[in-house]
Amino acid sequence: MVAASLSPVHGDDIKSLALPIVDLSCHRGLVSELIVKACEEFGFFKVINHGVPAAVISQMETIALDFFSLPAAEKQRAGPPNPLGYGNKAIGQSGDSGEVEYLLLHANPSISQRGSTISRMNPTKFSCVVNEYVESMQELAGEILELLGEGLGLADSGVLSRLIRDSESDSLLRLNHYPPCYNNKEDISSDSSNDKDTVRSGRIGFGEHSDPQIITLLRSNGVGGLQILSPSSSDGAAWVPVPPDPTTFYIMVGDLLQAMTNGRLVSVRHRAMVNSYSSRLSMVYFGAPPLHEWISPLPEMITPQMPRCYRSFTWAEYKRAMYSLRLGHNRLDHFRQDTMEEYPWLVK
Repeated sequence: MVAASLSPVHGDDIKSLALPIVDLSCHRGLVSELIVKACEEFGFFKVINHGVPAAVISQMETIALDFFSLPAAEKQRAGPPNPLGYGNKAIGQSGDSGEVEYLLLHANPSISQRGSTISRMNPTKFSCVVNEYVESMQELAGEILELLGEGLGLADSGVLSRLIRDSESDSLLRLNHYPPCYNNKEDISSDSSNDKDTVRSGRIGFGEHSDPQIITLLRSNGVGGLQILSPSSSDGAAWVPVPPDPTTFYIMVGDLLQAMTNGRLVSVRHRAMVNSYSSRLSMVYFGAPPLHEWISPLPEMITPQMPRCYRSFTWAEYKRAMYSLRLGHNRLDHFRQDTMEEYPWLVK
């Protein structure tokens, strides 16, 4: 396990790997097959021709940068995170930390947003931009989950998408800002978006973890930093840098989707490294079900060859476990069918 740390990382195996790309403008049947394959092998893919208006993305990035450019005292008025709100360095409540500042917002517009009450910003404009972006993310996430349901051969292909489209969905929007980390202040390169600068810094912005929700849609600026843990192979697992592309979205399988597919789809482990010379901004939508929703392996995913792996639990139970554990902990291990009696404190 690689926990979030302010210390440089040494000795990690880094390798390049061809990452899957899915073009949503292709034939629907082909797209469904490609999504399933990518989620089985990587738990990750890049989606192009996604249909999200460039203006919606640009406005969201602008207002996020406006927030992070505020004086520290102003940003802190939106914190401390509990768990929503502004945070700096500290990640969660279990001692993890990283070189990141962030703003965590609920995706449901009816939920009060502490981050939208910044006195130096226009709260109405802030809320409108965030809501428009969230609506686009929910629509894109829903479309991807429907395609996934079709590719998996589910009798009800909409069973996954309805969870995040529910009026009580517990989806979130996270804005992460990673300031640059200069190893040598006299050697500042003009090529600030190169992934080599990220490797050179060797410092973790957000440590190794998997996302607990159903699905993650991540968009970042043109600065590298995102790395995913490659599937195990003959030469062992390794960290794979994800080349930045601000025109696309990166899709990640979350823990709940792994549980609902009985382990067929993989919840990808990933981390964010700090770039040596440029700040990185990522905007992350976490598609989640309502808190009271029961999560169970789908009937089609349980076979004699693949017996049930996970017990049933609510999203509220899983969130409670998530906040009680360290960032890099494999939370799903505690909800496996064969270990359900070992950790009673997680389900009280």
